[in-house]
Amino acid sequence: MQQPQVRVGILSASAISFTLTGIYSTPGVEVVTGHHEVRLSESGMTLEWEGRSYTTLEFTPTSYPGDTFELEGVTIGINFHWERRENQRFRGSLRLMVADGKILAINLVDIEDYLVSVISSEMSSTSSPQLLRAHAVISRSWVLAQMDKDGSRKDVRRPQVTQCSPGTLIRYWDHDDHEHFDVCADDHCQRYQGITRVNTYEAAGAITATRGEVLTFDGQLCDTRFSKCCGGVFEKFENCWEDVEHPYLQPRRDGTDPMDYPDLSDEATAREWILDSPAAFCNTTDRRVLSQVLNSYDCETPDFYRWHVELSRERIRHLITDRTGSDLGDIIDLKAEARGTSGRIFRLRIIGTKGELVIGKELMIRRALSDTHLYSSAFVVEREDIGADGVPGRFILHGAGWGHGVGLCQIGAAIMGERGYAYNEILRHYYPGAKLTKLY
Repeated sequence: MQQPQVRVGILSASAISFTLTGIYSTPGVEVVTGHHEVRLSESGMTLEWEGRSYTTLEFTPTSYPGDTFELEGVTIGINFHWERRENQRFRGSLRLMVADGKILAINLVDIEDYLVSVISSEMSSTSSPQLLRAHAVISRSWVLAQMDKDGSRKDVRRPQVTQCSPGTLIRYWDHDDHEHFDVCADDHCQRYQGITRVNTYEAAGAITATRGEVLTFDGQLCDTRFSKCCGGVFEKFENCWEDVEHPYLQPRRDGTDPMDYPDLSDEATAREWILDSPAAFCNTTDRRVLSQVLNSYDCETPDFYRWHVELSRERIRHLITDRTGSDLGDIIDLKAEARGTSGRIFRLRIIGTKGELVIGKELMIRRALSDTHLYSSAFVVEREDIGADGVPGRFILHGAGWGHGVGLCQIGAAIMGERGYAYNEILRHYYPGAKLTKLY
């Protein structure tokens, strides 16, 4: 097997400005270095460039890998608290097409070049070599698994709703939202910010050292999910996405004794665990390690392992009405109906003065209780200033971890790398039973 190319969705807008550095070609035209702008036609059906109309434009480098292009105004951290816009440079080809009434910019790039950027974008490329190698393997495994899945699931390209009926809204989002490309460039899939973040040889060295290596289970590519901080115990796949069990994505303690973990599906146990600060690899305040693992905008969040959020009576009512489309009145209580193995809630009952609503899975819960996203759905609720009407004046959410908690915990893996664990040991810890396999 030769390394494939991956199609990465970068940007969607009514007009896209970009600069070509080097000589690129498009059918019938040789385009030299310079700045260009493509706009949507008045009909919204075609692209307008250099006085001509196109349905699709593709700019291909003629001296790849030396040529690059820069896209202006790329949004990163979409809907998260660090959301911002920046210019980014990329290797490979640039494809522009009309999709959903906007111009869609897609980068076609060799998968190994893509991976150098991913591990530099997901974390600092100055992380320990063993962590970078471990992340190279799981990022390669994940994107190839998604590309492989495309062949049999072309018809599924929307948020997944498992149950939507009066009083219940259970929803999860997954890779299958994407129709015109394999993966997006943001946290929804894997962070990919072109060569903008690649500033050391360590990232490229980790890709070269693991070239073609993936994780497999029973001969199939593993769906190697990862998140920033598990909070001490790993979550199961089916509690966050579709109801499919993956034997290599199972509950474990993020520590030296992985089988020593509590039953966090039990409410009392979960409360005790979340309000405590038990030992785990990811329970660290070592700023030197965190600065190696996390980019500058990630470090804007000071608390990863344990955190709390306060929501006023007015704020929580507004959020839930806006995010769920249901006016439940003033919110009386939030009750966990089902918790996963990490303590993350995947069914939450919201009780209001006008009615009740059960929501899930974990990302839906995180979106419903925040302007962006809660760090995780592993939280316990404290109600304060309860009025005569039974409505609290404020809710305090005490939480654990950052992200869905499935698979590799980036902060925990960073600590393992610092402590001398080899990359294959890190992979065995987070994906028990998976096999390291060389595809090409």
